[in-house]
Amino acid sequence: MLEISNLSFAYGSQSILKNINLTFRRGKMTAVIGPNATGKSTLLKCICGILRGQGDILIDGKNLNLLKPQDSANQISYLSQEGCGKAVLSVFEVVLLGRVHSLSLTVNDIEVNYVLKILRQLGIEELAARNICELSGGQRQMVFIAQALVREPSILLLDEPTNSLDLHRELEMLELIKELTITRNLTTVVTLHQLDMAARYADEIVVLSEGEVYAAGQPAAVLTPVMLRTVYQVNAAVQQASDGVPHVMAMSSIK
Repeated sequence: MLEISNLSFAYGSQSILKNINLTFRRGKMTAVIGPNATGKSTLLKCICGILRGQGDILIDGKNLNLLKPQDSANQISYLSQEGCGKAVLSVFEVVLLGRVHSLSLTVNDIEVNYVLKILRQLGIEELAARNICELSGGQRQMVFIAQALVREPSILLLDEPTNSLDLHRELEMLELIKELTITRNLTTVVTLHQLDMAARYADEIVVLSEGEVYAAGQPAAVLTPVMLRTVYQVNAAVQQASDGVPHVMAMSSIK
């Protein structure tokens, strides 16, 4: 279980997160939503230790600040929104780095087979020998998700994992993340812009507004016309699909 208690973060005098209190459970997928620049990415970076805020982050009751860097790295896998830079690595090597942390001339068969298994699961094994920076944005995103999964973390943090993916790949990716969250008993936290996708795949939704938690709970309780008007500044209706999943229909902006 991942617990956040009284977490605040600021860049100098600019406050980004304010007194965040949240609990994320194992085997559950939580979507963090909210307008741009409201602190979603900053929250994930604080959880994984890239940024250090005020407050406490507990993993199974242990304070993240008291864990050795390697211990926290073994438990948390984080996918950022940044690209590949200018790395001259094959897809296989990029994913392998998620397992072994450094490349050498010899890698045992267990690690090789595990990387190939993940590539097959994501349907990108045919890209294994390609250079990562020769790929399309959507293909690269799939590779970095594979790298995050191959580490076998207990906590999976994904910042906009469906960026650059077409609709088919987007659905496929969220279905896989949901399945792995359940089968591996992961604590999964994912930031999303697509509210309907959050409603369909997340067990719980957290709404951030101006660095604070506006609402948190099951999708049907969180995705309301009042929330959309207050947080997103849009007039919207929310209907239930035939399977009970909320569907957001934005109608106009509030001027």
